[in-house]
Parts: sequence; structure tokens; C-alpha cells
Amino acid sequence: MAASRVPSNLMNLLSLWWCFSLLFTAAEEDSPITRIAFGSCANQSAPQPIWEAINKFDPQVFIWLGDNIYGDIRKPNRLFGKERTIGPWSNSPRFVPSSEEEMKLRYAKAKANPGYSRLQRNARVVGTWDDHDYGLNDAGKEFDRKVINQRLMLDFLDEPLDSPRRKQAGVYASYTFGPSNRRVKVIVLDTRYHRDPLRSDGSILGDTQWGWLEEELRGPHSEITIIASSVQVISNLSATTGPLFYMESWGRFPKERKRLFQLIQDTKRNGVIFISGDVHFGEITRYDCAVGYPLYDVTSSGLVQSVEKVFPHPLRFIVRLLFWYTPNTMRVINDNCRYKSCTYGQQNFGAISIDWDANPATVRLEIRDVNGLTALSTNVSLSELQPRGSDSVTDSTTKGKSQRHCTLEVELAGITRYRLAVLVYFIIAVLVMALLGLIIGVVLTITACVYKCKLD
Repeated sequence: MAASRVPSNLMNLLSLWWCFSLLFTAAEEDSPITRIAFGSCANQSAPQPIWEAINKFDPQVFIWLGDNIYGDIRKPNRLFGKERTIGPWSNSPRFVPSSEEEMKLRYAKAKANPGYSRLQRNARVVGTWDDHDYGLNDAGKEFDRKVINQRLMLDFLDEPLDSPRRKQAGVYASYTFGPSNRRVKVIVLDTRYHRDPLRSDGSILGDTQWGWLEEELRGPHSEITIIASSVQVISNLSATTGPLFYMESWGRFPKERKRLFQLIQDTKRNGVIFISGDVHFGEITRYDCAVGYPLYDVTSSGLVQSVEKVFPHPLRFIVRLLFWYTPNTMRVINDNCRYKSCTYGQQNFGAISIDWDANPATVRLEIRDVNGLTALSTNVSLSELQPRGSDSVTDSTTKGKSQRHCTLEVELAGITRYRLAVLVYFIIAVLVMALLGLIIGVVLTITACVYKCKLD
């Protein structure tokens, strides 16, 4: 009898353990999401100390926003010579694709980073790609290695072999976290696979992805919907930095951006927040005149690559000064900014903290530095992110006037919009005139000396 009771008792214990495991797993799946981190532009060949700060933040979800590795090969900048990569007479591309084997090695190096490995163990990691992990700088649908590189990118994210993402054209996907009434939906877009050429004002997402996105936005309700785009959605700095230089963004495809805003409005999707990367600096932007409530875009770039990194420390103030001087209408300016420009050009990651117990629930949007300290932030009540009808989409009483968070950059008056270019060209003109004056002065001095020597 005793011998028969031992297996029975063992089976009871195993059954009890199995039931508790199921309950624990269910509780984990239904636990509300309160911390989300995200970032982009992580050069696998450079030191990556920022993972320590991200792990200290202890996110439940981490979202890659692209340039998760730098897979293409950048040639040296050459203005003269047989192979010229820059200048009006360039005859060779600055970037060329890597081989499949080289891409695998770069992904392996990124994945082996101890800080990132720790994050993978403790958080759900999802994401999309941008141009450098897509395979070529600024590339779109014309890139011929996108099918192979999609497989490599999904391998990096540990996407299951039977995942629909491995069968579709593009890496777009959606995820839902948390219990009812505290639900967070994350939609990651693919802004590369189907994107038409720059300056074409064509499509970014392609017809299939547009249809999928509409289904997702019309789908089950969520209190918060985070839409991850590798390039900026709200900000269109190219409108104010051109003709000096241009950056990729939804603003360079105005029809597509208008379609995106219209889709959010038509589906009456509340709680939409954009996150983006690509530009090598962090900022928080806001657009109030699109869907009936404020749309925020938190841009985090980069985890490694950053605009100030290329300047010596004593000259970095120039970057901040230019950020401040460049006109913008969408940037969130408040007292929570480390610098007056309310941009952050050093290594950073994005953080979203949700306080479900507040009444009403609140969301804190942040850009944090390499030490985990806040560089930019703003607090948003979920009650603000609710459609309020068509009357709040535009304000006819201020028609023709520049409105903060409402007037698009392309609508600014010319003297305001192009003031950065005017300043740069003025400085160049002054320097050229000074150089010419110096040359003329030297020539006159030498001529006078020669004349004097002849007289002597």
C-alpha cells in the first residue's frame, strides 16, 4: 500500500505545481505594462554602455526602432581623386551593401553584447528596422537584398520560424499587452520594404501594409496605442534645414502622412503615441491639428550614434545653438529640458512610464541619457488622448497665423523657414570675403616689399 501511495502523492504534487505554473504564467500575461523602453542607431562595433541604464530602468517591453546594426559599408569621404564619394562631382556611392555572411557576423556581435543579452532575458524585445540594418543607407523598395535581410533581422529578434512575419513582405507586426481596461497595443511599421523613392511623394507603407494597419486600428480597443516608425512622423526638420541637408521623415511624403492622420481619425483610435528614431538626436514633438487630440512623437536616437559625438567636447555647444536656432513648430518646449533647444544630441534611449492608478491614468514620455537620467520629458493624461470631434482638428479663428503644435514647418514664412540656411550662407560669405581680403592684403604687402626693394 505504501509503495502505491508514493507515486500517487508524487503525481498530486506535480499536478499542483503545474496548476500554480499556469496561474503564474496567466498572471504574468495579464499584468499591466508600466515601463516601455525603446531606441535606435546602435553601432555594433562601438562601445554600448547605455544598456546598463536601460536595464536599470527595468522595462517590461523594449522596442527596436531601426539601425539595430550598421550592416552597410561606408566608404571614406573623398572630394578629389579617382573615386569621389562626396561633392557635386562625386562618381561613387558613399554606402555599399554587405554580404549575407558579413550581416550575420554583425548581428551576432550585437546580440552577444552582455548588456543587451541581459535585457533579452528580462524584457520582451520587439522591433522594426531602418536603412542601415535593412542593408543600405536611405534605401527603399528598390533594394534587391531585402528578402534575405528580412530573414536575418527576424533571426536577430528570435522570431519563431512559423511566424507570419517570415512569410510576409516586410517586418511590420503588432502586439497587445496587459489586461482589459489597461491594455497597450504596440504597432511596429516597416518604412523601408515598400517605400517609394525620396522626393516622389509616393508610398511609404505600400497597399498591403496600409490595409493591415487599418485592420489593426479598427481592431479591439486598447487604452494606449504605440505606433513605432523608424523615421519621424510629426517633425519635418528637412523643411527648415534644407537646402543645407535633408533627413528622412513622413513629412517628406506629405500625402502618406495625411493619410496616416486621417486613418487614425476615421477609426476613432484613442491614445495613439508615436515613437521614432533615425536622426541621431532625441526630441519630443506634438501635433494638435490632425485627429482631434494631441499626437506625440518621441524620437530616440541613438543608443550609440549621436550628432554631438562627431564634435570635440569644446565645440558641442555649437550643435545645441544650431538646434535652438533652427525653426520648429512641433517640438515640446518645457522646463523639463536639459538644454534650451529641448533636443538632446548625445547617446540616449526613450522611456514610457504608465501610471494606471492615477485618476486619470497618466503617461510620462522621456528621453534618458547614458546614465539613465532624464534629458527631456513631458507628462500626458490619457484623458487628453481622446477624440473630441472635428471641431478640435483645426481652429478657424487662427487661420493664417502661426500656431504652436499646429502650423506645419512647410507653412512657415520663407524668412523664418530658411533662416538657418541664410545664417550659414552669410557666415560662408563672410569667411570667403575675409579670405579674399587676406589674400589681397598679402599680395599687396609682397608687391609693396618688392617695389621698395627695387627702389633701394
